[in-house]
Amino acid sequence: MHDIRAIRENPAAFDTGLARRGLEPHSAAILALDEKRRALTTELQTMQTRRNEASKAIGQAKAQKDEATATALMAEVAQIKERMPAVEVEEQEAGVALDAILAALPNIPADDVPDGVDEEQNQEVATWGTPNSFAFEPREHADIGPALGLDFESAAAISGARFAVLKGGIARLNRALGQFMLDVQTLEHGHTEIAPPLLVRDEAAFGTTQLPKFREDLFQTTDGRWLIPTAEVSLTNLVREQILDEAQLPLRFTALTPCFRSEAGAAGRDTRGMIRQHQFDKVELVTIATPEQSEAEHERMVDAAEAILERLGLPYRRVLLCTGDMGFAARKTYDLEVWLPGQGKYREISSVSNCGDFQARRMNARFRAAGETKGTRLVHTLNGSGLAVGRTLVAVLENYQEADGSVRIPEALRPYMGGIEKLTPQ
Repeated sequence: MHDIRAIRENPAAFDTGLARRGLEPHSAAILALDEKRRALTTELQTMQTRRNEASKAIGQAKAQKDEATATALMAEVAQIKERMPAVEVEEQEAGVALDAILAALPNIPADDVPDGVDEEQNQEVATWGTPNSFAFEPREHADIGPALGLDFESAAAISGARFAVLKGGIARLNRALGQFMLDVQTLEHGHTEIAPPLLVRDEAAFGTTQLPKFREDLFQTTDGRWLIPTAEVSLTNLVREQILDEAQLPLRFTALTPCFRSEAGAAGRDTRGMIRQHQFDKVELVTIATPEQSEAEHERMVDAAEAILERLGLPYRRVLLCTGDMGFAARKTYDLEVWLPGQGKYREISSVSNCGDFQARRMNARFRAAGETKGTRLVHTLNGSGLAVGRTLVAVLENYQEADGSVRIPEALRPYMGGIEKLTPQ
């Protein structure tokens, strides 16, 4: 959510930021609503003050036997009491309308984010590894997987499209990937492992900006809770409505959870295989930092995600997203894209974002600077994948495939696989 005070102070800068996102100016409409709400608040305060003064004067007039004055004052108080409920409703409605606009507009991009309309204007920052050369035509994971225990037909019969059943060795490989990622993030990169709830309330989903704008992308239970689309929701909300000490920051969390997404806007895209599923596992990284720490923490989180790909020997590239391709809450985002030889292209496997104080304002998550007893500041929140387990499984299947349909197990995963070196078709 945006800071109304910042918009008051520099409306032109706010509109310039929105323009970089491809949006029309909104500052005039926002400031008009803000002025209306503040005028109504002032009117209410004035009426309350006058009502109190008049009520006190009534007693004084009666004590002095001045019935005419007392009667006039009582009539004035009655008029104020009659008018106040309507003004209170107007003030509330203006506040709700203002908050709705502020909550519906995306975060302002950081200065170093490249301008652009879509992914074509994203900037490649770095690459790692060299794509494998195969002596045969490499196949896609959806063609390799079924002989190894990847069962789309059973999943479709049970749950419909965009689900998968994993059996035997490939299920073990999927589990090994998740455990390996958690160990790297906790033991080597200082994240605290969390086992969070998978169901959250409206307030939590609002805090991390899934609500209200992305309601259609979520699954909702009959009692009104939401299945998490990412553990970012649960992990970030751990500091909701808290005032932290600066010495506690940064806080670094990680969790391996199932994630659930309706993929409402993905009709016709990635219909084969495991790239885009309604249910998938992901290791999430979340950092809560001071504003001064957040840029360095962003780079550190990207390094932590890249470490997984490098340990697995998977070629990838780091991409800085342009303004038109960034997520709603982000002020700056790096995507990591892994090489998939079956598709012959790089595909996103991690997205790491610095949201600044955008989510913190919605959650009222603050910290108190060292040595200060009064005043607090909003924290900065950052999130990213370290990594998406299903897409990493896809990358392993495609990059480590052999001509006979078997798949070699990366060295880093063999301790998690009981020493198994290869999955072979059954």
